[in-house]
Amino acid sequence: MAVYLPKEKKQEIFKKYGGDEKNTGSTEAQIALFTYRIGALSDHLRKNKKDHATRRALLMMVGRRKRLLTYLQRKDINKYRELIKELGIRG
Repeated sequence: MAVYLPKEKKQEIFKKYGGDEKNTGSTEAQIALFTYRIGALSDHLRKNKKDHATRRALLMMVGRRKRLLTYLQRKDINKYRELIKELGIRG
């Protein structure tokens, strides 16, 4: 199951975390987008426990977000701490 986001939701995420709707490549914006998509897939999997293809996609997405978070942590620890606090990652 693919998570299709409305264009407005994507623009809102990019504007909030990337600084501009056009700044889709910023690390913070990509992490925020992955976090939103991971939440949607998690909700789907709570209802559909046997959907293994989606489970695999979710795990791949979590891994990709983790790599981006590691990159951000190495580059700018303050932005990293701010972002995980704002997104509610890592309880």
